[in-house]
Amino acid sequence: MSYQIAISQADFPDADIERSVFDDVDATVVVGHATSEDELIELAEGADALIVQYAQVSERVLAKLEDLVVVSRYGIGVDNVDVDAATERGVAVTNVPSYCEEEVATHALALLLSVVRKTPQYTASIKDGTWDWKVAAPIQPLVGNTVGFVAYGKIPRTVTELAAGFDFEYLVYDPYVDEEDIADEPVETVTFEALLERSDIVSVHAPLVEETRHLFDADAFERMRDDAVIVNTARGPIIDEDALYDALTSGDIAGAGLDVMADEPVTSSPLFDLDSTVVTPHVAWYSERSMRELRRKAAENVLALLRGEDPHGQVNEPATE
Repeated sequence: MSYQIAISQADFPDADIERSVFDDVDATVVVGHATSEDELIELAEGADALIVQYAQVSERVLAKLEDLVVVSRYGIGVDNVDVDAATERGVAVTNVPSYCEEEVATHALALLLSVVRKTPQYTASIKDGTWDWKVAAPIQPLVGNTVGFVAYGKIPRTVTELAAGFDFEYLVYDPYVDEEDIADEPVETVTFEALLERSDIVSVHAPLVEETRHLFDADAFERMRDDAVIVNTARGPIIDEDALYDALTSGDIAGAGLDVMADEPVTSSPLFDLDSTVVTPHVAWYSERSMRELRRKAAENVLALLRGEDPHGQVNEPATE
């Protein structure tokens, strides 16, 4: 049996890794970079499978792609796919739930350290000709701080392992975690309000769902300590960026390390003008190893479903006639 597979990507130089997954089947692989619904529909017309990075797979797109069996998303989150519409139309939606835990955990720590130690400010001042430790004062001590995790999955657990030498105390707010499952972990489960009030550093690892959209609003920032910092390597819309800007400029909190923004890509934001923010371009997932693994697993998800096998990750149960 022959298959047609469409790939819409933006960041990768080729599709050699993906193509290699389909070497043993009769498959035609079409690659493009769709930036609109119409472009995506044209790219994937007649396709059995669609692998996407940033392209929006809306209800309209799904309605036009009548032969589609599976949508495979590069990454963990699937917020650019209308999962409900896919389910109704019998289309499986897959993701790659495990591929970059160490990278994201490392990046969360890198942002944490950069914000607390203010290394970007010192680098900028030196490049401008100023050698003076006072330009970024005050700096608070880091060892022994309290870190609050919003959600406690694989990535924050990896953070606790990597940060063992910092003697951190850990708080966890995660309404979906079973306390028995983390009884042996070095963490204390608390309410969201308690986490905000007690944490020196808040590290966000939650998925973007309706309950977490703008979870960090003006009220949340007012509850945080004025010397606290927030790090977000999860999803941008979890933080109300206007409220964050107000909190930083008013002194409600001390700093923010952001790998994600509400609308991406973004080249300008009032937050970028603040010395108290460190921003990276949604790169926490990335290393050469993790990128190869992500691409391979996204393609393997398609191959598995076309063969009637279990994929690495599937987020829905498609309706059947």
